[in-house]
Amino acid sequence: MLKTIYLILCILGTVLPYSQFVPFLLEHGLDVNLVLEQLFANRMSSFFGLDVFVSALILFVFIFGEGSRLKMKNLWLYVASTLLVGVSLGLPLFLLMRQRKLEETTLAV
Repeated sequence: MLKTIYLILCILGTVLPYSQFVPFLLEHGLDVNLVLEQLFANRMSSFFGLDVFVSALILFVFIFGEGSRLKMKNLWLYVASTLLVGVSLGLPLFLLMRQRKLEETTLAV
């Protein structure tokens, strides 16, 4: 059940952010300066932008710490998912694969 929830969150974590990003790309192209300008346009958007950046850094520490502890493979995949989509995909994807690894380990014992 938990794996199903994580999978649904992966889908939502990709579809919802990209539902806003794709129209932006179609209208402006990959204009990094404009992305940053709009992201830090005011204190509230800056609050959310900085929160996501810090959350991503924390996630990377968690991915490498927990992933190494559990001897998970391809940890770069979760970092790449976070960088290409966001924490909204990277975190549930890592948790999904972590849950699979935990279940494999439990069954092997």
